Amino acid sequence: MKKLNVLLLAVAFAVSSVASASTNPTKIENALNKEIRTLLKKPSFKIKKELTAYVTFTLNSKGEIVVLSVDSKSENLDGYIKSRLNYKKVGTQYGSEAKVFKMPVRIVEE
Repeated sequence: MKKLNVLLLAVAFAVSSVASASTNPTKIENALNKEIRTLLKKPSFKIKKELTAYVTFTLNSKGEIVVLSVDSKSENLDGYIKSRLNYKKVGTQYGSEAKVFKMPVRIVEE
């Protein structure tokens, strides 16, 4: 009986530590979205029509965005996104787990 109590206590500690370590990914993704929007303001080229792309990136241990790929039909947009985002430090920390984010980007004429 004593061994069963110790085992149940160990399981309870394990479950509580996992529950407290989990983060809300939507809050993190919303914060990243806001920071990326700020970094991509005011493009250096003329926009004739709406441009869209899908950006795949991760965060390194220093809190920098590492762009893995940009899926776009526009070479200007591809280079613009990479130059504005790659290795830019963001305030959002995701943690020690490696996670790949895929985010749609839409740039319109202001």
